[in-house]
Amino acid sequence: MKLSVVIVNYNVKYYLEQCLLSVERALVGIQGEVFVVDNASTDDSIEYLRTKFPWVYYIESQKNNGFSVANNMAIRQARGEYVMLLNPDTILSEHTLHDCIEFMDTHPDAGGVGVKMLKEDGSFALESRRGVPTPWTSFCKMIGLGKLYPKSTLFGRYYMQYLPLDQPVEIDIMSGACMTMRRAALDKCGLLDEDFFMYGEDIDMSYRILNAGYKNYYLPTTILHYKGESTQKSSYKYAIVFHRAMLIFFKKHFRYNFILLAVVSVLIYFKALLTYLKQQALKRRHLKHVIIDEMRQKKFLLVGKGFNLEQMERLMESHKFYHSVSDGMPERFEPTADYVVFDTDAYSFKEILEWFSHMDKQRKAPLIATYISQSQTILTCSSVIRLAAKKEKQKQDNTQNKS
Repeated sequence: MKLSVVIVNYNVKYYLEQCLLSVERALVGIQGEVFVVDNASTDDSIEYLRTKFPWVYYIESQKNNGFSVANNMAIRQARGEYVMLLNPDTILSEHTLHDCIEFMDTHPDAGGVGVKMLKEDGSFALESRRGVPTPWTSFCKMIGLGKLYPKSTLFGRYYMQYLPLDQPVEIDIMSGACMTMRRAALDKCGLLDEDFFMYGEDIDMSYRILNAGYKNYYLPTTILHYKGESTQKSSYKYAIVFHRAMLIFFKKHFRYNFILLAVVSVLIYFKALLTYLKQQALKRRHLKHVIIDEMRQKKFLLVGKGFNLEQMERLMESHKFYHSVSDGMPERFEPTADYVVFDTDAYSFKEILEWFSHMDKQRKAPLIATYISQSQTILTCSSVIRLAAKKEKQKQDNTQNKS
C-alpha cells in the first residue's frame, strides 16, 4: 500500500463529501486507502457518506476526544508507506497526491511534506509553511515584528516568507490541514501527541520529525483550504484552545528558556483576551450588521454546462439570490461577482484551483464556490446552499408521486 489518507470529521458532511470527491479523483493510479474518523458528529455524517463513498474506511468515535486521538485511531490501522493527514474542508487537485508521492519517493531524507494552500479568494495561505515557533520566533510574531519585516530571517521566521513560493524548499513546520508523512518517520518518532486536543499537534509532530533526523519540505502543489469551516477561528473558544496548545508545545520543548517562556505565556493570554473583547464587540454590533447584510445582495456567477447548470440556477432562484450564468470558463479577474460557482462535473478541481490561483490580488477578487451534483449543493467558504425547505419538500413529493 503506497498511501493512506486520514480525514477527521465533525459536523461538516457536505464539505467532507466534496473533499472525498477530490480525493477519489486524485487517487486514480495510486494504490491507496482512505480513513474517515468521525468525532461523534450530530449531523448523521457517516450515514450520509457511507452510501456515496462505500470504499472509504469509516471509524466512528462515541466521543469527541480531539484531533490527535482521532487521527491516531486511523494511523494505527493504516497500511500505507506514506500517511497523509487531511482536513475535511479542503479540495485537492487531481495531481496533488501523485506530486506528494513522487517527491517523497525521490527524497528519502524527507520525513514529511506540506503543500501550497490557497484561501477562498485564491491567495496564498501563510500557514502552508512555518518555522519552529521557538519563544523568540513566537515573540516576534505576537508583537508584530514578523508582519513588519516578513522577509527577514531574524524577525519573519514564523511564516518563512523569505522562501520562494513556486519551488520545493526545506521548511520546519507543515500544516495539519494537509501533511504527508513517511511511515518510517512515524515509527521512529511516534504518533500525534494526544495532550493536544486541537491545534499545535501538527507543529509538535513536524518538530519531532526533524529531531528524528528527517527533513520537512514545502511542495508547490496546490490545494484549497476553506480555513475554518470546521472550526470558527474568530471565537474566544478557539483562541483559548489554540493558545493553550502553544503553551503545551513551549513547555514540552523549550522549558529551559524561563524568561522568554514567561513573556510568551503572558502574550498568549493577552492575545486570547483581545480575541474575547473583539468577539463581544461584534455581538453588540450584530443587529446593525444584519441590516447592512440584508441590504447588500451578493452576486453569484454560475459556471457550468447542461442539466447541472439548470440545477444551479434552481438553487439560486429558490433562495432569491442574484446570479448570472456562464457556459464556459470566465475571463480572468472577474470583477462583477462576489462568488464564482464552478460545476465540479464540468471542470476538474485542477482547472478550478488554477483559475483562482491566478486571480489579480491587486483587485477585489471573487470567492470560490463549487457545485456538487450528487447532493445538489453549492458550497462557499461560509455556507452550504441547498434547495429552500419548501422547494425541497415539493421535490420529494413529486418524486413520491411519480413512483
